[in-house]
Amino acid sequence: MEFSFDPAQLERWNNRFAAEGYIFGKEPNAFLASQRERLGPGMSALCVSDGEGRNSVWLARQGLKVTAFDFSPVGVAKACALAREAGVSVDHRQSDIFRWDWSAASYDAVVAIFIQFAAPEARARIFEGMRAALAPGGLLILQGYRPEQLAYGTGGPSQVENLYTEPLLRESFAGLEILHLASHDDEVDEGPAHRGMSALIDLVARRPPAAA
Repeated sequence: MEFSFDPAQLERWNNRFAAEGYIFGKEPNAFLASQRERLGPGMSALCVSDGEGRNSVWLARQGLKVTAFDFSPVGVAKACALAREAGVSVDHRQSDIFRWDWSAASYDAVVAIFIQFAAPEARARIFEGMRAALAPGGLLILQGYRPEQLAYGTGGPSQVENLYTEPLLRESFAGLEILHLASHDDEVDEGPAHRGMSALIDLVARRPPAAA
């Protein structure tokens, strides 16, 4: 089955990213930043649906070699501007997530923060691609919202089927070693679009190293 974005979604995100300032802020996602000890200079990283670039730029500031993509040209332009402001180099690209070539390279880290725009069948395709993009021993770092987020209404999709649960993530990434999986409610303050008490779920998983 072929998946693609509704053009109306692209228009919506272009309009959101066209707002003055950075709607998700310039600082990295707090969970990603908490994983700094797992990341090191020279590692290669892929930031999935990176938006305005806060996470890819932070990774580059840690010395990683970063590729990032988003389907919004407005978001990518702001990400490039943020990288210039920070004095770092990021390979920012514009791409529909359903057209991204996941096999083009193997990454030491794949980062997916709040990418819950896809319904279950499309999400399964994205998760499959993310697994394929990991190098042996590579890390998947993911954060999203749980179904309880609908009651908070402080960000994320309104479709409950797009939200994550621990069983869903365990099943989706069954071939990876789960290093960290946690559900928690916390205050989020990541720009005007992500602010307030939120129902979160965090995952760090590792692709098994290559056989000796």
